Amino acid sequence: MDILSNLKFAHGSHKKKKRVGRGQGSGHGGTSTRGENGQHSRSGAKFRAWFEGGQMPLMRRVPKFGFKNPNRIEFQVLNVSQLEYFIQKGKISSNDITPDILYKTGILSKSLAPLKILGEGEISSKINISAHSFSKAAKEKIEAAGGQVNIITE
Repeated sequence: MDILSNLKFAHGSHKKKKRVGRGQGSGHGGTSTRGENGQHSRSGAKFRAWFEGGQMPLMRRVPKFGFKNPNRIEFQVLNVSQLEYFIQKGKISSNDITPDILYKTGILSKSLAPLKILGEGEISSKINISAHSFSKAAKEKIEAAGGQVNIITE
């Protein structure tokens, strides 16, 4: 029977701490697990994480190309076919659709990123939708179905 005074950890579940530099009997004496010579065997040895031993680093070996526009606006996109699908499923009502409503229903993943409606697929529901941008085809399809588009300007 186990009582508090004789409880023990399961065999092999606890390792002893490696005590380096405590003589040959410890099994980690002599060079204290640091190897023979070199920078890493000395005290105070530090390397930056990207240091490659003096060889030309990867960041300098690989050529640079392309351009990242710092002013690029990353839109969240929805196709009119997706809007039609969510209306048919009853996830959103067709009277007033805003990015906030789409975010709260889980259709959009980011609340602050601007929304753009694209024209892939067909739409038959008459919807009143507000978004930051519309493609030409999406605008035509929504208006052809009797809907209304409102561009959000902020």
